[in-house]
Amino acid sequence: MKKHRDWKAAEIEARQEAGLIGAIGRKSIGDYRYWKRLQDHFALVKVVVFPLAVSRQLDEWPERHEREQRWMSPASAALLVDETDLATLITDFAMSSTWIKSAHRSSSKTPGRSRKEPSLYP
Repeated sequence: MKKHRDWKAAEIEARQEAGLIGAIGRKSIGDYRYWKRLQDHFALVKVVVFPLAVSRQLDEWPERHEREQRWMSPASAALLVDETDLATLITDFAMSSTWIKSAHRSSSKTPGRSRKEPSLYP
């Protein structure tokens, strides 16, 4: 999304790919690279990652049927991703004071959510 700032493009992607709405941080938490499969070749892609404090998930979104989605703890997510650098970003952010503060703030508003293990969902 060349016409948008990186953080805005990330916000748009979160909505299109996962139906997530929330407050996005304008400072990245890092980046990682991966080989993206295109029709006739692979391309090395750099992804800049921004934190998103999810406030809700839409019932319908453009790419809903193209992806499998499930909410889980950061530790579980880090184990499941293929990119080692992304796993490191997830675990480092989960241990950061920014994540801990926002996760505990949202967990106190959500019935049944444990304060001890914040998760990657609203």
